[in-house]
Amino acid sequence: MLTAFISPGKYVQGADVLDQAEDFIKQLGTNVLILSSKTAWKMAGDRLEQGLGDLTVTVEEFGGECSKIEIKRIEDLAVETGAEVIVGFGGGKALDAAKAAAYYSNLPVVVIPSIAASDAPCSALAVIYTPAGEFEEYLVLPHNPNLVLMDTNLVAASPARFLVAGMGDALATKFEAEAVFTAGKDTLAGGVPTGAALALADLCYETLIEYGRMAKVAVEAGAVTPALEQVVEANTLLSGLGFESGGLAAAHAIHNGFTALEATHDYLHGEKVAFSTLVQLVLEGQSTGLIYEVLDFCDSVGLPTTLSQLGLANPRKDELLKVGQLATAAGETIYNEPFPVDAAMVADAILATDAYGTSIKEG
Repeated sequence: MLTAFISPGKYVQGADVLDQAEDFIKQLGTNVLILSSKTAWKMAGDRLEQGLGDLTVTVEEFGGECSKIEIKRIEDLAVETGAEVIVGFGGGKALDAAKAAAYYSNLPVVVIPSIAASDAPCSALAVIYTPAGEFEEYLVLPHNPNLVLMDTNLVAASPARFLVAGMGDALATKFEAEAVFTAGKDTLAGGVPTGAALALADLCYETLIEYGRMAKVAVEAGAVTPALEQVVEANTLLSGLGFESGGLAAAHAIHNGFTALEATHDYLHGEKVAFSTLVQLVLEGQSTGLIYEVLDFCDSVGLPTTLSQLGLANPRKDELLKVGQLATAAGETIYNEPFPVDAAMVADAILATDAYGTSIKEG
């Protein structure tokens, strides 16, 4: 039996990291192509350009979806500009597009998240969507980002919803890693989970439970606090390392199923993952105490605990079966659960989770 663990080349976190960007990036190259979301550039583009100092910089606006068409566009632009490094600046989809384009261009990649809304930044994985926003496939990359720069001042200046969504994504880490370990399945790292990966996944969950609410309040006040630093690390580094070397299971597969329902498209990845994590716990028959602990946490920070909070009030049974069918498609990570799963089981677990969440709302 092989175990394996992978990680980014370097992870740097703290307030005002952007001001020192040149010091870290110049080690990889001096001609930089930046793929930036419009929102991120408006928020801190001037700071990033100033922080890049004497480097040669080309800035390109991200098209909005991490699709194969968008990735090819950035790859072609890298050739045109003679880029030596591709930098992704923005949210998860922009970062994934930068990682994928750097891979196809055989260039190093630097990831600079503008929010802490997912565990995408540290991973050797890009989630590919259709131009319409439906999940298409996972692109597994041969290595993790060369450098991740996480400026917590950006997080504090962003809407709290993004940080909370990151908590939702991170929430799945422990439970998916435990499922993969129990089933003895391989992770994206190429072996079964290491003890280190499982420990990081546990720490991720413990950090969220301990500091999640305080971190949300800090962001609402626009403040960088120790609680916020802890949760940003959990959302970004601990979750990133934990899911990649610990494994994915039902939660992310069910999330992928939800993306097929247009009503969910206005909701963030982590919001759908949080509800899907609850569905995984119900599907696994976890204890009442654990399920309600996670329900209470989600409710306390504003993560969805009911279908109506994902735009699916009174969904038809055939819609939920569609989610189940996509979640159980060939090759999906739901097959890393240590028991057989089918579409009807997923649909029933979704309905039960919605009922439990409703009971919390009703007191």
